[in-house]
Amino acid sequence: MSKINHKHVVMSVMMTFTAGSVVAQQHVPLAYPVTRKVDTVDDYHGKKIADPYRWLEDDHSADTKAWVDAENKVTQAYLATIPFRGKVRQRLEELWNYPRYSSPFREGKYYYFYKNDGLQNQAVLYRQLGLNGAPEVFIDPNKLSDKGTAALGSLTFSKDGKYAAYLVAKAGSDWQEGFVMDVATKKVLSDKLDWIKFSGLSWRGNGFYYSRYDAPDEKSKLSKKNEFHKVYYHKVGTTQDQDQLIYVDKEHPLRNAGVGVTEDERFLILSISEGTSGKELWFRDLKDPKQTDFKLLVKGFDHDPSVIENAGDQLLVRTNHDAPNFKVVLIDPKNPAKENWKTIIPEQREVLLSVGTAGGKMFASYLKDASTRIMQYSFGGKPERNIDLPGIGTVSGLGGKKEDKTLFYSYTSYVAPPSIYKYDIGTGKSELFRKTEAKFDPAAYETRQVFFTSKDGTRVPMFISCKKGLKLNGQNPLLIYGYGGFNIPMTPGFSVANLPFMEQGGVFVVVNLRGGNEYGEVWHKAGMLQNKQNVFDDFIGAAEFLIREKYTNPEKIAIRGGSNGGLLIGAVMTQRPDLFKVALPAVGVMDMLRFQKFTIGWAWVVEYGSSEKADQFNYLIKYSPLHNLKKGTAYPATLVTTADHDDRVVPAHSFKFAATLQEANAGPNPVLIRVETQAGHGAGKPTSKQIDEAADIWSFTMYNLGMNL
Repeated sequence: MSKINHKHVVMSVMMTFTAGSVVAQQHVPLAYPVTRKVDTVDDYHGKKIADPYRWLEDDHSADTKAWVDAENKVTQAYLATIPFRGKVRQRLEELWNYPRYSSPFREGKYYYFYKNDGLQNQAVLYRQLGLNGAPEVFIDPNKLSDKGTAALGSLTFSKDGKYAAYLVAKAGSDWQEGFVMDVATKKVLSDKLDWIKFSGLSWRGNGFYYSRYDAPDEKSKLSKKNEFHKVYYHKVGTTQDQDQLIYVDKEHPLRNAGVGVTEDERFLILSISEGTSGKELWFRDLKDPKQTDFKLLVKGFDHDPSVIENAGDQLLVRTNHDAPNFKVVLIDPKNPAKENWKTIIPEQREVLLSVGTAGGKMFASYLKDASTRIMQYSFGGKPERNIDLPGIGTVSGLGGKKEDKTLFYSYTSYVAPPSIYKYDIGTGKSELFRKTEAKFDPAAYETRQVFFTSKDGTRVPMFISCKKGLKLNGQNPLLIYGYGGFNIPMTPGFSVANLPFMEQGGVFVVVNLRGGNEYGEVWHKAGMLQNKQNVFDDFIGAAEFLIREKYTNPEKIAIRGGSNGGLLIGAVMTQRPDLFKVALPAVGVMDMLRFQKFTIGWAWVVEYGSSEKADQFNYLIKYSPLHNLKKGTAYPATLVTTADHDDRVVPAHSFKFAATLQEANAGPNPVLIRVETQAGHGAGKPTSKQIDEAADIWSFTMYNLGMNL
């Protein structure tokens, strides 16, 4: 293992001591590891681009591991000097320690639901006979690993209710293992499936469909490009090597494929994608013995069609073809040409986010300025009723079986923990089924939605959550969160992790940036590919609005985002380092020239573009966070976060960005990186690790914003 030298940087760090009204400052030397450079230069369409920290892309090398250890030591030493770090963690643990439930769902004679008692690392799956039976543990993922790092993924039941198939992810990786359980005895059978990734599970008869890759080599399994996605059918009681190959595209290695079965097991639907948007649909009518191969249903890849369910011999499909806000059409598989489609639910002013089915009805979830609205329709497209909701928030659930008379959904907002409602499909009445009792007073907080004008004149919404009685004096500590990409909307949702900040007078802001789908595909396209700069302009515009309206000032603003949102934070802090005091980029895409070379990064080319094309390179290089750091610039206090098992956005992005930022930063603010172990991109992270991470992030943020606890 190579030796890592250190350079010493003297930083002006505010250290707060409460002795009456006395606030003392002292200068604390902060030593960063010196990261060695290599002479790696790439030629992009005639332009030479240096990549001196290329060696950090090898996450298995002794040198990289030594660098990570050294950086983590510096980070933890700095965090240890924050006088209220322990108090923050203690308060988070108190707030986190309350029972959390999912909406129940029915399978056979049982109702199933997830519950976390409070501080359990993973939620436990329970079942009970009817709605009044005594709950019993069905699957406890906490028993699948020593430290709660194994998490349940997809779960599905056979139509006869005899078997349950489920996936397990370990240490946060996208790789999953598949298992089968006998429902009556809760015995896990000998069936064991490996190397599953980006897959659901869909039962048909005595087996189920799933998607996987070929087994990777051990050294590169967390970084190597994923190619040749395959769909298999597994029959219960057999070994994986006996599984039937259903589909593989040998001519297009960079495509993903998945298969789903309609509820009556009539149609087999094959969905193929070349990236994170754009699909092609194929089908098999399983009742037609003459059809042995898939036939084209909807040609790809310019739109986003998805099969909702079948209505007899025809298929209900949600699509944005000639409808940027989406609509529902009925397609006859025997005559699938577009001119034969029948519109069932026309496009509305609001974007149609999703459609669930239960009791022979469709439940359409719309977004009205990023808040949920629900309409119940007949399968024929007749609007029957709006479902009354408690307020501006987000609803999830609203799905079940054809014979169901009732269903369940959850409602949440930024200041309201999820509450579960029971809905009578026949009468349209909702009743509170289970209220979450978190250890804070929601009545003391409020969320307001405001709109501002971005750089190009676009009207952009954002949610502002804080204690009631906020004074607009320009002095409030404030955190702005954003994402802005991949057609994903930022809708209201409760997070207990934000409460310590808000309890101390902090203002939590979420901006509905372009690139999401708050206003449909037009909104999405306005923030992708060559239009990506609009996302950054929206975020910067939000900060400028909040300053102008005297919510805060640049010395009181923290910014945060993860994954594509990590890219967002990296871009805006390099474009406007003067505007923010604290930057918190998490698991971010920081190297916009090489992201497509790792794991599933190739799938993001439809969203970002690729440096392999000259015209796309020309706009990527303009905002790529790694390539826009400038030596001699004073950057915000920065805490980069990533994890060693992140095989979605490989940690090399964060490693290279942190090393470059530490070298470039000329200001007094600290630049640190926190690398979590036995964790990945975020999904399935144990409660204990979530609390530790939240405590470090909020301590760093509040400390550098001059707050106290």
